[in-house]
Amino acid sequence: MTTDTLSKLEERVRDLEATARETGQNLDAALTPLKAEVERLRAERSANLSRWDRVQLARTAGRPTALDYVERLCTDFTELHGDRAYGDDPALIGGPARWQGTPVMLLLQQKGRDTKSKIKRRFGSANPEGYRKAVRLMDLADRFGLPVVALIDTQGAYPGIEAEERGQGWAIAESIQRMVRLRVPAVCAVIGEGGSGGALAIGVGNRVLIQENAWYSVISPEGAASIIWKDAGKAPEAAEALKLTAPDLLDLGIVEEVIPEPVGGAHLDVDAAARALGEAVSRNLADLAGLDGDELRAQRAERFRGLGAYSEV
Repeated sequence: MTTDTLSKLEERVRDLEATARETGQNLDAALTPLKAEVERLRAERSANLSRWDRVQLARTAGRPTALDYVERLCTDFTELHGDRAYGDDPALIGGPARWQGTPVMLLLQQKGRDTKSKIKRRFGSANPEGYRKAVRLMDLADRFGLPVVALIDTQGAYPGIEAEERGQGWAIAESIQRMVRLRVPAVCAVIGEGGSGGALAIGVGNRVLIQENAWYSVISPEGAASIIWKDAGKAPEAAEALKLTAPDLLDLGIVEEVIPEPVGGAHLDVDAAARALGEAVSRNLADLAGLDGDELRAQRAERFRGLGAYSEV
């Protein structure tokens, strides 16, 4: 069956559920076999996704944002604003919270949930003040002994002229350097898109995790296609060449763990996706809890220096 067939069945299920709610009728006899067929088709489609398909799932409407997960997994979150140099950045936010009961410092790339908030947050693409704010929060994490949890979801740092005027590259480099030197555990999770230095700026963790349908790469498929073929329309071919999906990254040793999503994508069951993310992050925080500051820094440096393939001559 085609994707179009699946979409029609999903629409039929939604219509029947709406009718049941509005009329009070029991339509389980019709809904049960339809739901079973939808689940079967979703599983079949998920087993045959191309790399480009997964990129599209990472961008799909309704995919949970960082704050969607925080609302389900955290208590006592206090957002801290400003970089103490220029201003505040709504694309990269954070502050202290309790992650399933564990005190942490959150670093969050927030894309927005609707058109207005996405424009406000620049679809998760931070300006330099966002990365300088991240450095300030990492300083506080070290001072108060709070493990860092970073949720990554951006196509890249903001490319506007004002970002370059305020030192975008320098700000990213400072954030990477500060994260390398953290004396507390750092667990990073790619929950959607992980593009270029904009993602790596808060991605230098002792453990790096990725959701099943997220991607993480030095460049977006469209960007790579524009450079290599001078044609952004060749993004699907670029996605295949980049090997940017969760299974690829696990094979290459770029991530430690792939976090499973509900069949069909995290947007279809946000609560289930949050449970899986929460368990994975909490487990990795617990694994790192026994290491002291020197051990954490050494492990983090060794992890990133060991990435890639090379030979000595």
